[in-house]
Amino acid sequence: MKKVGKISLFVILGFVLLLTFVFLWNKSQPEIIKYEIVSPVMGDIENKTIATGKVEPRDEILIKPQISGIVAEVLKEAGQMVKSGEVIATVKVIPEMGQLNSAESRLKVAQINLKQSEIDFARQAQLFQKNVISKEEFEVSETAYQKAKEEATNAQDALDIVREGVSRKYARLSNTQIRSTISGMILDVPVKAGNSVIQANTFNDGTTIAAIANMNDLIFRGKIDETEVGKIKEGLPLVLTIGAINNQSFGATLEYISPKGTEQNGAVLFEIKAAVQTSDSVFIRAGYSANAEIVLAKASNVLTIPESSVEFSNDTTFVYVLKEEKSQKFDRKQVTVGLSDGIHIEIKKGLSLTDKIRGNEINKKDITPQKEN
Repeated sequence: MKKVGKISLFVILGFVLLLTFVFLWNKSQPEIIKYEIVSPVMGDIENKTIATGKVEPRDEILIKPQISGIVAEVLKEAGQMVKSGEVIATVKVIPEMGQLNSAESRLKVAQINLKQSEIDFARQAQLFQKNVISKEEFEVSETAYQKAKEEATNAQDALDIVREGVSRKYARLSNTQIRSTISGMILDVPVKAGNSVIQANTFNDGTTIAAIANMNDLIFRGKIDETEVGKIKEGLPLVLTIGAINNQSFGATLEYISPKGTEQNGAVLFEIKAAVQTSDSVFIRAGYSANAEIVLAKASNVLTIPESSVEFSNDTTFVYVLKEEKSQKFDRKQVTVGLSDGIHIEIKKGLSLTDKIRGNEINKKDITPQKEN
């Protein structure tokens, strides 16, 4: 029994030594690296940049009163369409006491002068009929009477304007009725009935009654980095994506590039504007944030490969062409590259569609054994 036990022990020890030797031998062998095999394909490559900004009306008009007072009534609200000349709100005039007193005094004086001129004119008319005075003296009296009548009328209109903001003579041109100066959509009405408003003049912008714009004429206003502004020009097509409108893009045409940049967070940015091509089926609201995709360069129907397959060495580029597929032997070959979009790169010279090249290294963790059916 002891002899059998010793033999078994030696067999086990020998088997362990053999396994150890095999393990160490396998560890000493160089690891075989496997690569993906990539074939060139024909395709299109575009070099793009993204400009961030927002969509807004080309012209937003602020409606301001031509007279100071208190808003009596607001007839429109944001979102409604208005036509040029349509009344948006009415303003009640609060007369200034000094002006009111002067206007009333002027009217009283004018009425007194009118009464005296009327008496003088009637007297002169009787004398003229009796041939006591000349026609010239009569005409002078008549002229003075007509002037007095006109002055009385003007004094009454001035008093009405101070009190009500409008005279009977120019009722249709009333400043108390705030009218739209353009046709479009009301974007905002920042005042309510009872608010005090100030007229627009040389010293004050005036209180805004409403903001109106043509929502069929929109522009994209955004920023682009200084490293890319030299690659664009007016007339380039843009593709707009609006965050609030999913799964839909809009065309635009670049109209303006600012000649002066502004520094923001250490980067110099230039303002750009583009005319937006609106759609009747989608309503684009003013102020929507948007991204504009600008194609800086494009190559169509060219030979392309993944850019990760290219080896860059100074100003020279190389690829590894497959020589033997089973053992994955490759030949290093110089190629001439063109446009790149960051994922694919154009091959101008050095490869053909029949070539196969080395791609990315295959990670063993990514290799999953196939299950037998």
